[in-house]
Amino acid sequence: MDYTEIEKTTEKVENMLRIGVVTTTHGIRGEVKVFPTTDDVSRFKTCDEVILVTGEGNLILHVKSVKFFKNIVILGFREFDNINQVEAFRKCDLMVTREHALPLKEGEYYLCDVVGAKVVEEDGSLVGEITDVIETGANNVFAVRMESGKNVLFPVIPDCIKKVDTEAGVVTAHIMKGLMEL
Repeated sequence: MDYTEIEKTTEKVENMLRIGVVTTTHGIRGEVKVFPTTDDVSRFKTCDEVILVTGEGNLILHVKSVKFFKNIVILGFREFDNINQVEAFRKCDLMVTREHALPLKEGEYYLCDVVGAKVVEEDGSLVGEITDVIETGANNVFAVRMESGKNVLFPVIPDCIKKVDTEAGVVTAHIMKGLMEL
């Protein structure tokens, strides 16, 4: 499809935050079903602009309509008005720039900001570096690569993760008994 009429952005994906993934089309008027990846799905009500990451570039889209059905968000965009225009967007990420992101409360952080952070013990000794954040149903888990090359999983719970400082790029952890033996 020709997207020359739609505004594009050269903003790098690493500098954006994913708020959802397009799963399929909805109806014949160009709406899409979106699986939300944000903690606050109500954010779609006030979301005016999103970036659709496609294989042909990142498109800036303007939200025209928002509906909720079970755990899915149904979005319509001003740029599209029929199913044929949006069929190719399945599995495409919907992103926002940091300026359009929800404000963080004290003690909160974006998961993408901890990847690459150094993990230190409470005494300041280096444990390793966070390589990934795994989102589970119960709690998140930090995948940490130790200096030895071994990977260890740290549950993001108060007993284990004591402090997250994204500005300094440091996570302070308490090494729970048996954690390093896994």
